Amino acid sequence: MDLGRIDDRLLAHPGASKALHERWGWMVYWVGGRQFACEFTAGADAKAPYAGMHLLSLKCDPDRIRELRAEWPDAILPAYYSDGRTWISIDLDADLPESLVLDLCDMSYELVFAKLPKRVQRELAAANVK
Repeated sequence: MDLGRIDDRLLAHPGASKALHERWGWMVYWVGGRQFACEFTAGADAKAPYAGMHLLSLKCDPDRIRELRAEWPDAILPAYYSDGRTWISIDLDADLPESLVLDLCDMSYELVFAKLPKRVQRELAAANVK
């Protein structure tokens, strides 16, 4: 999976930014002060099946999570180090359609953006127009 395309997609959204979480070595993507994605490699000592996997964790609709896990059980996992009811972790080395991963990136942003205060949503939308 092309990490550059994923990074470009995540950052294409209004107000999106990224920063390295230095302690964990994870790249975390933010909007309005809230996390909507993170990319990382789980340590070799992480619990199975995550150990050593290159992962992208995203916010996701719970109904969609059930569908995705049924269709891609080895590639789309319960979220690593997040609430597995509302987050997923994608194995970036799995053979998933890139369009699916990019759509899930969009969904994650939209779910987090929708929970931001309306004032913040308006500010981010206005800044994107300029």
